[in-house]
Amino acid sequence: MYSKSIFSQDEIVQNYYSVKERMKIAAESVDRDAETINLIVVTKTFDSMEIQPLINLGHRDYGENKVQEAEHKWIDIKEKNPEINLHLIGHLQTNKVKRALTLFDSIHTLDSKKIFVEIVKHINNPSSVTKEFFIEVNLGNEPQKYGLAQEEIPMLFEGQKFQDQVNFSGLMCIPPYNEAPSPYFALLSKIANKFEIKGLSMGMSSDFEKAIQFGATHIRVGSEIFGSRS
Repeated sequence: MYSKSIFSQDEIVQNYYSVKERMKIAAESVDRDAETINLIVVTKTFDSMEIQPLINLGHRDYGENKVQEAEHKWIDIKEKNPEINLHLIGHLQTNKVKRALTLFDSIHTLDSKKIFVEIVKHINNPSSVTKEFFIEVNLGNEPQKYGLAQEEIPMLFEGQKFQDQVNFSGLMCIPPYNEAPSPYFALLSKIANKFEIKGLSMGMSSDFEKAIQFGATHIRVGSEIFGSRS
């Protein structure tokens, strides 16, 4: 069952342009070029009719939380629009890794050693299309959230065990809900620098401007464009 946006298609387009302008202002405040920041429009629970106006505008990067929903929604869209990049931004179950690799261009939620092992099993399948992988880091050590603890990151880089087969494009985090996000964005940036990782997937509708100021290369924005989900 899909959600219905509270906005008309024209309003969705206006909201999109508003987010792009806010990105530009945030980037300029720290001498960055907004064109180097990837806006992932989060489309989870919204159907293709809600998304089509943005596809028509030429926007190419979209995020989904669940493999099954993405399969129902995006296989046909991507066949008609092969230039679209689809990002998995929700937790990936091990039994869905093979399916995810055939649909998503980027996976932002590598959150356990078990997932890494499963990806290595299937990454060389001819049907796999995933080019980018982001390591999800649970910086707040929140038990209800997925992600590697900060102390677990080095194991991924020891002896090139996973690096030889998986292209680690970046790190991803979601700061604790009731805390200021800036210290967490700063910490993720520091960890990325230590391991010479360029990508930083951080910042959502409520805090993407702060994330940009701390070096985000990918931001994930949904409700600022489509409104709250029902």
